[in-house]
Amino acid sequence: MKRFILTACAILFAAAMATSSYAADMANPLPRPTYKGPVYVAGYNWTGFYAGINGGYGFGKSNWANAGVSTGDFNVNGPLVGGTIGYNLQTGSWVWGLEADADYSWIKGSTTTACAGGCETRNQWLATGRGRLGYAWDRFLPFITGGAAFGDIKMSGAGASEDKSKLGWTAGAGLEYGFMRSWTAKLEYLYVDLGKVSCGICVPGTDTKFNASLVRVGVNYRFW
Repeated sequence: MKRFILTACAILFAAAMATSSYAADMANPLPRPTYKGPVYVAGYNWTGFYAGINGGYGFGKSNWANAGVSTGDFNVNGPLVGGTIGYNLQTGSWVWGLEADADYSWIKGSTTTACAGGCETRNQWLATGRGRLGYAWDRFLPFITGGAAFGDIKMSGAGASEDKSKLGWTAGAGLEYGFMRSWTAKLEYLYVDLGKVSCGICVPGTDTKFNASLVRVGVNYRFW
């Protein structure tokens, strides 16, 4: 009987100790991991001045005409390269800008149709001043653009040449991408029409027309 009582007491003592240990563990749970919120990353901001370089290729048409006699449209084409400056202002997702550029140009073409000895039209420099409107998807900026174009039309024929500057217009569209904090790259298309000028070396009353499509790439550095 004594052995039974001692055994029962030992079992009850062991159960009490186990319950006490479990309760102690429950009273001191493991610390919870510290919660860290998501890291905020600011969106790309297009506001600011910028400057860069551009280059590409131009292709278009020229025409010499006098008193109903015309050479018809003939092709002009060639490369061009130059510099760009501008300013953007971003409001929400809309980006408003002004941009100007000036390029050396090797766009030219010639014809012998209705032109004894051949007539050549050449563009040696071309500049534009344009407004831009874009819609930003963070680092991507598709845009439309338009404004004034200013360039020269050099006319050559019969062993002589004449060079005249002409104000015209331009319009186009493009896509710009911010690949670093201060650097962007762009691809754009511009249509340029310089209208017509009178050719003094030709038969009096001869008008020469020039227009071209430009496909250009560029790299700009933004001054924050």
